[in-house]
Amino acid sequence: MTPERLARLRHALNRRQPDLTVVMDRTQKSHNIAAVMRTADAVGLHRIHAVSVDGIRSHHMISAGVRKWVRVQRHQTLTQCFDTLRADGFTLLTAHRSEQSIDYRDVDYTQPIAVVLGSELYGVAPQTLAEATQCVAVPMEGLTESLNVSVAAALLLFEARRQREAAGLYDGPSRLPAEQYIKTLFEWAYPHIARRCNERALPYPPLREDGQMAHNPLDPPASAGREAPPPPSPEE
Repeated sequence: MTPERLARLRHALNRRQPDLTVVMDRTQKSHNIAAVMRTADAVGLHRIHAVSVDGIRSHHMISAGVRKWVRVQRHQTLTQCFDTLRADGFTLLTAHRSEQSIDYRDVDYTQPIAVVLGSELYGVAPQTLAEATQCVAVPMEGLTESLNVSVAAALLLFEARRQREAAGLYDGPSRLPAEQYIKTLFEWAYPHIARRCNERALPYPPLREDGQMAHNPLDPPASAGREAPPPPSPEE
């Protein structure tokens, strides 16, 4: 870990937006999942939510790339997902063209917002339309009725970034809770050691100012491997 690398990790973590997220509802195509996750990282999302998406588990480009920077919280059902988000104070927003939809730029994205994305084949679920606070639409001048799900996500999220940048929500200090910040920084800096610590139920060691670990939790104890000295003989 170099000081330059540590500074880059801290800069990204300091700009994470814990109150902006995405819900992928049955999104199945791995290239769309990867594209949404890259956009999420670029905009500074700390966590996204997924309902029934096996592609996140299996696609190597996702697991080996952006997934290490953006956390994915999985849910079995939309109800479970929406209940979790509402309990955390999120407003549900979905991209869907209808008579009730408003321009996607007319939303206040500085508030806690969860953008719900539908599947490629079926679009937005009826439950989402029933429970979402607002439906938004992207103005289109051609004959195509909808955009690719990852393109729609990018438009909404970068509009959110524009508004949040203007409101100073990307300015320091970090908006993440201190404990979560420290935990995430270690996992970004030392992912392999973090994984092995979790497997062994070991706490993460603190990081020094230069980014080095105060100690390696995987090192054997100093006494490990040493034979106990023989007991003194009666003559001694």
